[in-house]
Amino acid sequence: MRRIRARPQVVFDALTTAEGIAQWWDQSLDLDDIPTGWYDWCMNPQLNEPSRSGGARRKLLDAAISIIRKKGYAATSVDELCASAGVTKGAFFHHFPSKDSLAVAAANHWSELTGALFAAAPYHRFDDPLDRVLGYLDFRKAMLRGGVAEFTCLAGTMVQEAYGTHPDIRHACDASICGHAAKLESDIADAIKRYHIHAPWTAESLALHTQAVLQGAFILAKAKGNAGVVEASIDHLRRYVELLFRRQTKKSQPEELKFEGREM
Repeated sequence: MRRIRARPQVVFDALTTAEGIAQWWDQSLDLDDIPTGWYDWCMNPQLNEPSRSGGARRKLLDAAISIIRKKGYAATSVDELCASAGVTKGAFFHHFPSKDSLAVAAANHWSELTGALFAAAPYHRFDDPLDRVLGYLDFRKAMLRGGVAEFTCLAGTMVQEAYGTHPDIRHACDASICGHAAKLESDIADAIKRYHIHAPWTAESLALHTQAVLQGAFILAKAKGNAGVVEASIDHLRRYVELLFRRQTKKSQPEELKFEGREM
C-alpha cells in the first residue's frame, strides 16, 4: 500500500473544500506535517473562514454542527445558534420554522460534508476491494484527533436524544448513517465475490455492523473522555473483517495508511 503524503503548505488551504480535499490527496507528500485537528477543520466548518456562499442559512447549519456535537441537541438553544452564527433570530426563523427543522437540515448538511471527505479518501485507490474496506477502517482510525466532539458523529449524537420524540430528526439521522454505510457496502459486496465467501451474513449487514461498532465506540469515548476505546474498537473490527474474509493478516495485510499529526 503506497503511503499518502502531503505538503504542509497546501494542507490548510486544501482541507476547506471538497475539491481541495481531492487535490490534496494527490500531492503524495508526508502526512506527518498534518495538524492533529485536520479532521475537525473539515467537519467543523466554523473553524474555517466565514461561509463564502449560503449566507445566514449556511452559517446556521455550520453553527449547528459545531455546537450540537459539543453540547447535544437538547442543550443547544436557538439563541446560542444565532449568536454563534452571527445572525438574528428573525434570520433564523426566515430559513427554519423551528429548531427541529434546522436539525434535519444540519443532518443532511453533515452527510454532504462527510460524503465529500470520504469520497476523496485514499483507500479508494486500492484495486482489491478488501483493501478498500480495511483502508476505510484505517482512515476512520486516523480521524481520531482532537477532543471527543471533534471526531464523533453529529447524526449519532442527535439520534441518541431525539429517536423517541422527534421522528423527523430520527429519520434524517438514520438516512445519514445508513447512507454512509451503503457506500461501504459496495466494496464489501465486491470483496465477497473476489474471495468467494459463502456465509449467512450480507454486505449490507456487515456495512451496518461497522457503523454500530463506531457509533457505540463514540458513546464510550464520551463516557471516558478520550479516543482510546474507539482506537481499540476499530482494531478489533479490522481483525474481525480479516477473519471473515480468511485473510492471513501477517502475510497479506497491506501496509496501513499512516496519518500522524502535530499540534498546530
